[in-house]
Amino acid sequence: MTDLAGPTQPPRTIRRSVAGYIAITKPRIIELLLVTTIPTMILAAGGWPDMQVAIAVLIGGTLAAGGANAFNSVYDRDIDAVMTRTQHRPVASGQVSIAGGLVWATILSLASLVILAAYANLLAAVLALIAIVFYAVGYTMILKRRTAQNIVWGGAAGCMPVLIAWAAVTGSLTWAPVVLFLIIFWWTPPHYWPLSLRYRDDYAAAGVPMLPVVAERPTVMRQITIYSWLMVFTSLALIPIATMGWVYIVSAVVLGGVFLLEAHALGRRVKRDDEDVRPMRLFHWSITYLALLFLAVAIDPFMG
Repeated sequence: MTDLAGPTQPPRTIRRSVAGYIAITKPRIIELLLVTTIPTMILAAGGWPDMQVAIAVLIGGTLAAGGANAFNSVYDRDIDAVMTRTQHRPVASGQVSIAGGLVWATILSLASLVILAAYANLLAAVLALIAIVFYAVGYTMILKRRTAQNIVWGGAAGCMPVLIAWAAVTGSLTWAPVVLFLIIFWWTPPHYWPLSLRYRDDYAAAGVPMLPVVAERPTVMRQITIYSWLMVFTSLALIPIATMGWVYIVSAVVLGGVFLLEAHALGRRVKRDDEDVRPMRLFHWSITYLALLFLAVAIDPFMG
């Protein structure tokens, strides 16, 4: 990816340029990461965390995720330009130049490390650096275009905010943040593969070997079901490991049960070879599931 000239760019305004630079950080993905970060800090502190540390983690984590996403946007511009869902993204469309995107990604990444090191601790900053490098290089440059399990291993970068948050609050890592990490790790495939089912033709046209592109739908569903069960079992493992109370216990059981029902329902629609298997039902529910589960993580320490 050495072409620094980029596609022909339309006329720019300051407002359009600013919007483009914000867009390449993928704010909606960052929102989802923050949903897991805040509850993790509350659980680590057993209540409200130190305000300075909390602000540092929120700002530093946002900048780290934004930087990693910006690197991804620049490198994947050729894929984005082919796919209908992504062809209007700023770098692919020329709204943001390649050189500008790289500089912006670098500034965000370095700023995140400085903030975390200065106002949280060095461990949190190191974990953020690992997350940025793994997503920008490990996933984007190596895994995404080479393996059908790309989203499984690439999703590990999206799990890092819980480790960063825990390390920032406590200065160390224990089994509890590892379990939170694994919940998100197992959650990523049943979250993303339904989306890949919906946009299978896009990924095929771009030459990205997402599992739904290289495998039959029943195989994809078996994988989704396996990861869904692993996710639910891991969410229950947090109960003894972190001594969770009734709020989390009830939430994990009910939310996990609904998730499994939705996953198996999608599997039945695939097995019947329905004309429209409605994979986005599971995709949208997976977002709700993660948000509500971590909301329960945040509430639980205040309930005795």
